[in-house]
Amino acid sequence: MLETVDPDVSMSKEEYIQELIPLQVALHSLGYQVYVQQRPVVMVYEGWDASGKGGNIKRVTEKLDPRGYAVHAIAAPDGEDKTHQYLWRFWRRLPEKGQIAIFDRSWYGRVMVERIEGFCSEEEWRRAYREINHFERQLSDFGTILFKFWIHISKEEQLRRFEERKDTAYKSWKLTDEDWRNRDRWDIYEEAVNDMLLKTSTLTAPWTIVEGNCKWHARVKVLRTLIDGLSAALDYDPTEMMDIAKESGKKKKKKKGKKKKIKVRDKSLELEASALPTIDSFEFERVVIRGEEYKSDILISPDGKISNWDREEEHSIKSVDIEGVLSHKPDLIIIGTGTIGNLKLTEDVESFLGEKNIEVIVYKSEKAIDVFRQLRNQNRVVLLLHVGD
Repeated sequence: MLETVDPDVSMSKEEYIQELIPLQVALHSLGYQVYVQQRPVVMVYEGWDASGKGGNIKRVTEKLDPRGYAVHAIAAPDGEDKTHQYLWRFWRRLPEKGQIAIFDRSWYGRVMVERIEGFCSEEEWRRAYREINHFERQLSDFGTILFKFWIHISKEEQLRRFEERKDTAYKSWKLTDEDWRNRDRWDIYEEAVNDMLLKTSTLTAPWTIVEGNCKWHARVKVLRTLIDGLSAALDYDPTEMMDIAKESGKKKKKKKGKKKKIKVRDKSLELEASALPTIDSFEFERVVIRGEEYKSDILISPDGKISNWDREEEHSIKSVDIEGVLSHKPDLIIIGTGTIGNLKLTEDVESFLGEKNIEVIVYKSEKAIDVFRQLRNQNRVVLLLHVGD
């Protein structure tokens, strides 16, 4: 199977830079949907030594919410893991609903390194193909969204990367005697990999072979595969997030010109019926929306209307403060705290919102704005933006 794959597929650095951020933003949006829809996600990374698995995982997780994923670097079993059947240590690391688990190496060690190095009997590794297929079928039947990546590089490219690691001080720790020994057994490993891909690529858990000689291409292909698979499984289209990211990238490339004169609005704000607004910037006691400056606390509703939001106390939010917010029946409330670091919700507000299953996220305003931008295509998001001290 691997002999039919051309690992030299590549892309230019310019193409990579242009593609990366929009794809990461789309994946962030899908990561939020994983949480909202309470679906577990498993990503399996396998590949040749020095194929770029770590760098690939870094780009996948770069813009994901760190609370929503875990990366498991799998080595030889040790301690309690060694006293159980080989799949046990993976069962205990599976994600709960709404979470993502990424495995850097996985249960496929049974049919590769354990097979070749004699760490299990021939009967055990031959039986493992069936056990693994059943294991992954159970995950799929439970509702897990499963991705499996084999990152494929040529023998020549591996040698080049080994030599680069050897000659680069901050990379030399990655290269071990075992890597050189495994390289000498390339053909044996290739036979095992071909068997693995053929016998464990199923309708419910197919393998994606990633051409990896060009790391830029490999990273983009994995991101695209994840976005396509998650979009289909979650019935959610993150295209709008990608378009926003691309437009943002274009604006950054434009030359600086004269600053646009900003109109200053006073505290008596009239309602504006429009699409969800773009928040241009935030500073102390100053927020700019669609080129207009506001100096008061404001409420941005799901339909894009902007109105006054007056709170009774400066450092707390009481039930009376959110009556106008609740009229919008939000699923999620994002509170931007401006320059205040100790803004709190009173207990009655927290319990009241909890009873209505309304989630509340409190961020500094710059972060709140960023989250709002990412979720702006969610029809029922309310942003409370505090801009005073």
